[in-house]
Amino acid sequence: MKEAHEEQANGAKAGQVVIELEGVSFGYGPEHPILQDISFTIPQGQWVSVVGPNGCGKSSLVKLFNALLPAGAGEITVCGMKLEEASIGPIRQSIGMIFQNPDNQFVGATVEEDILFGLEGLCLSHEEMENRLQIYSERLGIAHLLAKHPGELSGGQKQRVAIASILAMEPGIVIFDEASSMLDEGSRDELLSILKGMHAEGRYTLLMITHDADEILASERVLALHGGSLAADVTPAELFRNEELLERCHLRAPYAWRLAGELEERGIQVDVPGSEKELIETLWPYNYSK
Repeated sequence: MKEAHEEQANGAKAGQVVIELEGVSFGYGPEHPILQDISFTIPQGQWVSVVGPNGCGKSSLVKLFNALLPAGAGEITVCGMKLEEASIGPIRQSIGMIFQNPDNQFVGATVEEDILFGLEGLCLSHEEMENRLQIYSERLGIAHLLAKHPGELSGGQKQRVAIASILAMEPGIVIFDEASSMLDEGSRDELLSILKGMHAEGRYTLLMITHDADEILASERVLALHGGSLAADVTPAELFRNEELLERCHLRAPYAWRLAGELEERGIQVDVPGSEKELIETLWPYNYSK
């Protein structure tokens, strides 16, 4: 079962490069450059956070992958296909995008219609469409919402529907463009749990534009943009230990890391956990609510 999950719908295998940028630049004319000379590769199955201050080109960068924006220079390769006019269709089928505001992705009058809309564009059989509707609505915990209008849903439910709509089309690469920024704390935790589950499967390559420290910490790799350039390509741990880079990216280390550092300065050794909740459980392991 694991071996099956390690091969994407587009045929990419674990460890194989699925996104490659070489000398890529983008701007709105020579007087308004956004990105300059960006180069990196991303292997299948990796979870990458894209960070940086507002206006540094994060959203523009991921929109270049499937020609939502045209690169001004350089070469982009996705799933072994060089991005050009003839390959835009198959490349777009291999990439799914979840945006900041899920309302912008809804097109159906009900949740069921919304999920089926994307599947109709793939020219699937009715049986296969119904099968995927059932699989992904149950997987995202929204099967009981299929008959509801999207306007009746909470923010977290809307984001789950948006994710189900994308996953039902079975892309190998899934991009989250600040998908948690409009959610409350509980819904952000739910989204992070979904991301961890997707990553554990091994079949998805995840890119997440985010400012959330816990989301960054859960990922494997961080691409930091600043001034239109790739300022750093590091692990989350390296990012949070680099005060200068954090300042340039307008980020703060997670509370867990800051508290653990202060305790260490006082001679108390604490293993840095993956989230504030894990730190609380480490320091205060008793559940006083019982």
